[in-house]
Amino acid sequence: MPGAGDRGKAPARWLGTGLLGLFLLPVTLSLEVSVGKATNIYAVNGTEILLPCTFSSCFGFEDLHFRWTYNSSDAFKILIEGTVKNEKSDPKVTLKDDDRITLVGSTKEKMNNISIVLRDLEFSDTGKYTCHVKNPKENNLQHHATIFLQVVDRLEEVDNTVTLIILAVVGGVIGLLILILLIKKFIIFILKKTREKKKECLVSSSGNDNTENGLPGSKAEEKPPSKV
Repeated sequence: MPGAGDRGKAPARWLGTGLLGLFLLPVTLSLEVSVGKATNIYAVNGTEILLPCTFSSCFGFEDLHFRWTYNSSDAFKILIEGTVKNEKSDPKVTLKDDDRITLVGSTKEKMNNISIVLRDLEFSDTGKYTCHVKNPKENNLQHHATIFLQVVDRLEEVDNTVTLIILAVVGGVIGLLILILLIKKFIIFILKKTREKKKECLVSSSGNDNTENGLPGSKAEEKPPSKV
């Protein structure tokens, strides 16, 4: 059986776990950075591409710092840096390494957007682009998200033939099932009407007067009284 010392340690462990949970809760609910669902994107050489990035914070932000970095197998550089004073202020650029980059971010309508556009793409622009955010209001908590950009000669056309065939087959099967259900309902309706009509006919026949039929029990079978 556990001793008194073990019983005393159990509440202490639960208290420690609870305090740890309270400590980690703000972290799990705090700063988040997102570059969207597509983390691998392709763009044609010579065109421009939007690199999206948004952030959110349950505790709000003040003098938030952000930057975009580029990283490839043989290079690393900071592309752009800036700050966002508060929720009512748009992002402000403090450093930009490449004139081809334009900040298109905004905090209007709580979008918290710090996306950038990269123009006149070159093959050397292929690599990882990371959006970093640091929020002093959350003890300088930092978060980041990464996009991998591949610059190509041309975008390959996706052959949707198989997809279209599958959709056509599925649509045909669904249409056939609907047609079968409609035919079934129509047949049931016809049979129901036929049964009702037959029933009405039987009821009508059972109520007819057999006077003129000469059937047993009818008036035609009666003989006039004999004269005395």
